[in-house]
Amino acid sequence: MGKQTNYSSSAVIASFLLGSAVATLVSNYLFAAKRENVKKEDIARKPQEIIIPPEIRSEQLSRNELYFGPEGMESIKDASVLIVGLGGVGSHTAHMLARAGVGYMRFVDFDQVTLSSLNRHACATLEDVGISKVECLKRFLYKVCGNCCDIDARAQMYTGDESKDGDMMLCPNGNWDLVIDAIDDVPTKARLLMYCAKNDIRAIASMGAGGKSDMTRLHISDLKSASKDPLASKLRQTLKRMIKKDASFKDHSILEDVDKLAVLFSSEKVVVKLADFTEEQKKEGIQNFGAVDGMRIRVIPVLGTMPAIMGQSLAGMALCEIGGKPFTPTNGERIGRNIRHRLFQHFKNREKKICDEIEKSIPMPTIVKDENCNTDTDEVTRRPQRVVNGKWVGPAQMDADDVEYILCEVWRNRCCVSGETLGTVLEISRWDLSKASNCQNLVVLGVKALAAFDKAALSTGDGRNSVNEEVRRKIDSRLMSCRIDSRA
Repeated sequence: MGKQTNYSSSAVIASFLLGSAVATLVSNYLFAAKRENVKKEDIARKPQEIIIPPEIRSEQLSRNELYFGPEGMESIKDASVLIVGLGGVGSHTAHMLARAGVGYMRFVDFDQVTLSSLNRHACATLEDVGISKVECLKRFLYKVCGNCCDIDARAQMYTGDESKDGDMMLCPNGNWDLVIDAIDDVPTKARLLMYCAKNDIRAIASMGAGGKSDMTRLHISDLKSASKDPLASKLRQTLKRMIKKDASFKDHSILEDVDKLAVLFSSEKVVVKLADFTEEQKKEGIQNFGAVDGMRIRVIPVLGTMPAIMGQSLAGMALCEIGGKPFTPTNGERIGRNIRHRLFQHFKNREKKICDEIEKSIPMPTIVKDENCNTDTDEVTRRPQRVVNGKWVGPAQMDADDVEYILCEVWRNRCCVSGETLGTVLEISRWDLSKASNCQNLVVLGVKALAAFDKAALSTGDGRNSVNEEVRRKIDSRLMSCRIDSRA
């Protein structure tokens, strides 16, 4: 009797488990069938309409408004931003711009969400596998921003051919405030950036995120300065060839003007190479693989954190520019203590020589007390601070600690006239001889530019006459953004 009971219990348990397994299989089949129908028939369906009242939206953006202020926040709300490339980097950029309140965005990417995308995409889930990346982002962000963010999702590739691209590059609100390039294909990337340069559109671009992991080596600079980045090197070469072939394109500063094109890159050496071709790819022919003809086939190893950090960095730079709080990216390696000391000593000696010449050349000077001076006398030379017939005379109004700020942060290790880098000898000089030698009146000049500056100062009384008006305006504008005290 006991054996009979045990057999019956086992049979019941086995039947229950078998029934559960069948139910699970049926459920999965129905869910997959339903999902397949959604993909094919209702891929562009809109979610339930979400209308966010002004007071709710204001609270959503309250922390941003505290940072940017009312005017800055309005600029962000009124901004129009185009993002091309919505993969690991671009999705994080788009995600944060929408959360921060950008009013209009256009997303452009031909690709779909895959299982391998999920290690780095900002918002894709298993349910999104198979749908376009732009639609995936648009659906997710609608749940965050509702009707407050107008998103135009374009599931297509940018080609640079207007007959294929249509109105992709035309902004419905007049002009793009910013174009963000998060493309990982060099020819496509180059065509987009050339279009922006030709049409005077501000662009920021991401370089390679694959095969790297050290986020402390991220930098923002002009394209010419981007080092140890294979994608940046290839992009530079491609753009140079395109510029050379295009006779109508006269402005070649796209490579070295960070205010026209800023790039985010990692100076870390790539630690992992592209994945090898599989035996199947080798057997069937490499040319038969790849989403699009002419694009990379081998897979790049990617640690998901790197594109996420780079995407967030692009968003931060974009928001600060649009919101009226731009920052100055530091560029290149920090200079050592010995170099700082040498530059500071050279500057002090130069200033002493200039002041001596001014005082010697005027036997009966008209002396006017300079109200902007910080101290009355210099501890070493005891030279009083004053204006002698229109020229400022006095001790250096900076110290050795200010050298790095002036060289690295203000002038990005470049001659302010020619753009030459640390490969040449750079010196610090006063820009306007009628003003004090503080950080708002100090420039970095290469050997040739410094010689021309001194020659113009001797012949015309103003070294600034050695440069043309456009360069002079840029230098004056840059100086206006400097802090008088670099440690403030």
